[in-house]
Amino acid sequence: MAPAQSLSRRAIGYRLPFILITLLSLLTLTCGADVGIAADGTKYVDTTTNDGQTIWLRDSRKPALYTQNFGDCLGSSLINVTRFDAAYYNDNMTVLFHLEGNTNVANESLMMYIGVFAYGQARFDLTFNPCNAQIYSLCPMNRSVPIEANGIIPVSQSDVAGIPPIALNIPDFEGQAILRIFANSTESEIGCYSAVVTNGATFSHPYAVGTVLGIFTIIAIAASFATAVYGNHIPTTRTHYAHSLSVLVVFSVFHHIFYTGALSVNWPSVLPAFWSNFAWAGGMIYSESMQNSINQLIGSNKGNTSIVGAAGSGSSAEDLGGGYDISQIYRRSFYTLFRRGAPSLSDQLSNLHSAEVEKHLAKRTLANTTDGYNWYGVPVKPGLPLPGNFSGFAGTLAEENIPASDAFMTGFLWFLILVVIVAASVAAFKWILEALVKFKKIEENRLSRFREHWVGFTEAAVLRTTVIGFFMIIYLTLFQFTYKGSGGVTAIATLVFLLFFLGLFIAAGYACFYRLRYGHYELKQDRMHFESTKALGSVPWIRLVCESRRSEKSESKASFVSMPWWSVHYISEDTQRIEVHEDEDYIVKFGWLYARFRRTRWWFFALWLIYEFVRASFYGGAAGHPMTQVFGLMVVEFIALITIVMLRPFEGARLNALMVYVLGFSKVATLALSAAFDIRFNLARINTTVIGVVIIVIQGILAILTLLAIVFGAISSYMSVTRDREAFRPCKWEPYRQRYFAHLAKTAPDVPPIQPPTPEPLKEPYFRVATVRREPKIEDDDPDAIDPASSRNSVAPVFALGSRAGTRSNSMWSATMSNSNLPFGARPHRASWSTRDINSFHEAQHSNSSSHLMSGGRMSNKPSDGSLRDQTNSDRFRTPLHSPGPAASLNVRKSRQDKGKGKEAPLDERSSEEAKP
Repeated sequence: MAPAQSLSRRAIGYRLPFILITLLSLLTLTCGADVGIAADGTKYVDTTTNDGQTIWLRDSRKPALYTQNFGDCLGSSLINVTRFDAAYYNDNMTVLFHLEGNTNVANESLMMYIGVFAYGQARFDLTFNPCNAQIYSLCPMNRSVPIEANGIIPVSQSDVAGIPPIALNIPDFEGQAILRIFANSTESEIGCYSAVVTNGATFSHPYAVGTVLGIFTIIAIAASFATAVYGNHIPTTRTHYAHSLSVLVVFSVFHHIFYTGALSVNWPSVLPAFWSNFAWAGGMIYSESMQNSINQLIGSNKGNTSIVGAAGSGSSAEDLGGGYDISQIYRRSFYTLFRRGAPSLSDQLSNLHSAEVEKHLAKRTLANTTDGYNWYGVPVKPGLPLPGNFSGFAGTLAEENIPASDAFMTGFLWFLILVVIVAASVAAFKWILEALVKFKKIEENRLSRFREHWVGFTEAAVLRTTVIGFFMIIYLTLFQFTYKGSGGVTAIATLVFLLFFLGLFIAAGYACFYRLRYGHYELKQDRMHFESTKALGSVPWIRLVCESRRSEKSESKASFVSMPWWSVHYISEDTQRIEVHEDEDYIVKFGWLYARFRRTRWWFFALWLIYEFVRASFYGGAAGHPMTQVFGLMVVEFIALITIVMLRPFEGARLNALMVYVLGFSKVATLALSAAFDIRFNLARINTTVIGVVIIVIQGILAILTLLAIVFGAISSYMSVTRDREAFRPCKWEPYRQRYFAHLAKTAPDVPPIQPPTPEPLKEPYFRVATVRREPKIEDDDPDAIDPASSRNSVAPVFALGSRAGTRSNSMWSATMSNSNLPFGARPHRASWSTRDINSFHEAQHSNSSSHLMSGGRMSNKPSDGSLRDQTNSDRFRTPLHSPGPAASLNVRKSRQDKGKGKEAPLDERSSEEAKP
């Protein structure tokens, strides 16, 4: 019994895999087996929910996850796959797939592998023999039988546990479905196809977002053009044109956003999808007829996308999805057992369920666009990277379905179309005006300068367009040189490069020479100061200013760091030289280059061209070298940011704010974050997606601010073109209009404002008086000293009595007064006299003349108002003249011979009354 039991267990062990496969097949056939057709022809399938209820679902409903375009990841596949799609339905937990194609292999049995990857990790995989999955067109594979494989695979919650729920809703789900086909005879891979997996949510809306951006750009172009052609006074027109929003700035923002994808790093899927909204501004607009013409010019030489860091379709990518292990595909023991038992199991399945199998295969075959199922993709075109690979500029262009080999010709052709449209629009506008004048719809002198010089305006518009497209064209030509595609296209790129590079730099050099031909330069030693300041009113910032240019206001700020520097000074030899913004001849010739810059920064266009050329060289010339691109551009952008912040070249405040601060910050921040996408850092794809969303936020804010600047620029341009009208609508904007014109008048001269003198702060005493102590003076001990205060009290009546000068008594009094510290000949007098003092004086004069002088009495000279004269009675002012005793009175008599009587007459009497304590 023991051998028989052992044999029985062994037989059960052999049959167990077949039992599991049979159950799986039965479940596959019953899941969604019931198909219903509504009256309108819509097909429905039934499913059973967790609580046992049966519900009907539309067969053409949108899957939770599904594949789209696919490409060959082997390069030499023996199977030509024309359709490969798979879909995961979360509502009934099923996975559907469909495979169509053909082959030249005569006869081969196969093993197939399907793997689903999300954010760089395997989430689902299945290895099976097509013969046991009822895929008869591959059992075995024969060139006489078209390949058509269908399947409905039920999955459990454990099978899809690796797929997070957020993956069903997150925009631009990053996933791949990889199909690998192996030949059993050689146990080698003979076919590989990769398809991108998506959930339908995306940041890519080029038709909606791109249209909105295009409308705003047209508004900016129209506003800028209106300010350029309105008015007859050229300097005034230039001033208003300088304060309208620059189309160059608008395209600089859009080019920065889109051409960030030119870095040769492995981008997360969210970024190329977001950048596709700005592809039109970079000249990457897909046109089937244009692409076919370019492909005829290029021929079969599509270049190698791996040079720029992308995995190209049609080339070998063995490490795709982490590669594969052939030993895991072919398990020797299981394969031998499976081969032995397969015929009997296949016969059983054919006998029991052949009708149901055919029914399901027919249903799946009809799932196409005509039935409403339009979620499948198509094979990618030659030259495109593998779907799901977003590395480098090739991955960015894949969103537009444009191969990297066609990038230069696509951009160049659209640029030529743009130039033609610009020239034709200016000419058409001129003839429209002429027609309106002829039919008396507008006045005869309306826009007369533009109508007279419309050819010059057309030339300026075309030249301005070349400046706007300079970075794009230089980058695309250098990218073509690096990509090494078709020889004919490379020759065209060389001619275009020389035309733009030499043409614009020669024009810029001639513009500088034309302005500076009468003068010379001097290099002087200077010093650069780093001062703390505020950006945007509140943000701490650092201001760099040369010693020679520090204004009085900045000199009051302390320089916390300084370094030796040099400054170049232009010395003009033309005494009749006109300011650059007032020189009408120079504005007409070179206004397309410099008109928007400040008076002292008119030469900035030359520096801007150099900066754009260096940027384009790193983007295009260093393609395929991500670290060189990223860190080289970071240095360039940081230096450019500091330089532009120092110069603030634009005359308009909005342009400086947008170009200098916001755009500069976005460039530096984007490059710093993009360094994390290099494959050498091996950052998890979920983390790269988070960083990508941060970049989208930064660049999205930049784009929104640009659109707001366009709106405000259009309003200010409207104010500019209505500057000659007294009536302005809407009326409530009139204060803003006046304020705007005042701002133009203030900023146009570009001279530092005159700062009012800063009042000196009140200086507080640097000491404090706590106590005062009086020390004895010399006159306190000098018996001959005379108190000036008492002298004023005794002298005042004398002069009031009208004594004659030159008498002995006066001379004696003068001698006495000379003992005081007053200068010789000076007489003391009171500091101030009030009306009351004058009245008292007259009363004293009258009383003294009548009684006191004749009687020799003493006159009291004490005031009645308690003024400073009372100080003579204090002990502090006691002098010998005020001491008590017989000597307290001083009687001076002088004898004069009376003319008529010949006797002495008392002429004057002075007395000094003793000061009472």
